[in-house]
Amino acid sequence: MELKQIYAPIQEDLEKVKNTLKSISRIDYEWLSEQLDYIVSETGKGMRPALTLLAGKLYKYDLKYLLPMAVSVELMHTATLVHDDAIDKALTRRGQATINSKWGDEIAILMGDFLFAKAGEFVSDTQTPRVIKLFSQTLGIISSGEIGQFRGAYNIHQDRKSYFQRIYRKTGSLFSLATQSGAILAKAPEDAVGIMKEYADNLGIAFQIVDDVLDFTSTAEALGKPVGSDLIQGTLTLPAILIIERNPENNPVKRFFETRDKKNVAEAIDIVRNTEIIKDCYKIAGEYYDNACRNLKSLKKTASRQALYDLAEFVIKQGT
Repeated sequence: MELKQIYAPIQEDLEKVKNTLKSISRIDYEWLSEQLDYIVSETGKGMRPALTLLAGKLYKYDLKYLLPMAVSVELMHTATLVHDDAIDKALTRRGQATINSKWGDEIAILMGDFLFAKAGEFVSDTQTPRVIKLFSQTLGIISSGEIGQFRGAYNIHQDRKSYFQRIYRKTGSLFSLATQSGAILAKAPEDAVGIMKEYADNLGIAFQIVDDVLDFTSTAEALGKPVGSDLIQGTLTLPAILIIERNPENNPVKRFFETRDKKNVAEAIDIVRNTEIIKDCYKIAGEYYDNACRNLKSLKKTASRQALYDLAEFVIKQGT
């Protein structure tokens, strides 16, 4: 099933989110306006604002508050990508030049800051202190995840536990903000807010595992960046951890971290593609998928609830 079909219950309002995102570049500062237009013109799957709207659609759907929240979540996501690229010195994102490669790291950091500020402005329009606090807490969690990843670069001594903690902070926490805020703004009962958090926490981790597998198994054209980018930047993801677990003392990940010789990256990619590692990663992602969906049945049967099931299935089947 394609995302367009999954998003059917909220498709019209997702277009409003996109239009609102584009509107932030319409400011009386021509240079900044051009840069903002460049950033918001290339959108991804729209998964995070979709989660906010789908969670809201389960209960009292009031677009006056849900629209600015959905925009805020996507702006926060975009800001983190801009900062990530500057930190990683990435040259491309989604097939186009990154902000830092076009205008420098300093501009990229400031642009990310601007986007965070706009995200805060939109979340304040929800007029809901609980959601505004959750937004701030999530920003702190994401930042701690980025710090952990930066400090852990090229460190071979990382295990699965540290990996799952890191990807929750980087990815799962923002998914969780999306669904929890949508449920809260829709006046959902507390047990439903909890189910939405459980769903998003686990879906976010499953999403990142699959994304990390694709970094080894996809193509540069499909990824919009070089294959093996995470490993090249010194980030240990699940496929790389499984390589190390299979041969702790002699493996291409360890050799690359020690020498920075990229022939070891090619060897690591080959191992992932030609062993059971892909299957093992998807099995682990599948466990998180199961945990995400296990309590959705407690919610009222609606098109939005079905969309949440379908979205989880879409995430887990990418690349398979």
